[in-house]
Amino acid sequence: MKTKDEQIIFGLQPVKEAIKAGKDFERLYIYKGMSKENFSELRILTQEHQIAFQMVPVEKLNHLVQGNHQGVVGIISHITYHTLENVIAEVFEKGKTPFIVIIDRVTDVRNLGALARTAECMGVDALIIPLHESAMIHAEAIKTSSGALARIPLCRVENLKYAVNYLKASGLAIVSISEKGNRSFSDVDFTGPIALILGSEENGINKALLRLSDVICFIPMMGNIGSLNVSVAGGIAMYEVVRQRINKNP
Repeated sequence: MKTKDEQIIFGLQPVKEAIKAGKDFERLYIYKGMSKENFSELRILTQEHQIAFQMVPVEKLNHLVQGNHQGVVGIISHITYHTLENVIAEVFEKGKTPFIVIIDRVTDVRNLGALARTAECMGVDALIIPLHESAMIHAEAIKTSSGALARIPLCRVENLKYAVNYLKASGLAIVSISEKGNRSFSDVDFTGPIALILGSEENGINKALLRLSDVICFIPMMGNIGSLNVSVAGGIAMYEVVRQRINKNP
């Protein structure tokens, strides 16, 4: 749904120029009946700049704008995304022990906002989300996060497997929080460089990411309900990292 404070760009040339200028797009909608020539040029630009797009019927575009959209409408992001490589380099340059949170396929804006708020409070260095299958970072999301999404570095990547492999090569341990884990999260050492992976309630953590994890652990529960809301589970796990680090360096 469009909100009154969303910045929308439409028309082939304006959208192409905005992409070339390095604008961060939250979403790009392209008419599924667009000519092959125009679509090919847009496709190349979106790949070069890692911009997610969705093929939609013309009715969707007409709903978003009243002008001549020429089959393409873009919603400019409310935030500036960071590159993963730059974030990790900056963390090490500051002499910090990296603490990263990877959020896999969380599409509910309230959960994403709550996770970002907790992450900012817990001193997380960056959040990593996938380019596709993630909640939109619009004004409502930022409000839900109490502004945290505009404060904490947010990296949006085409492939979470690449991000995990990059973090592993950078010396971070990859810990997935999942009910499929074989050890309690309280038994894991979180005092070193760490990246936590949290998955959606519907699909959990992608199997490929679980295979890349150094540790898969669960949060012990005593009730009858078998799982926690992802933002609650994330909050518990993030606090455990902080608790261990405080106890190690009182």
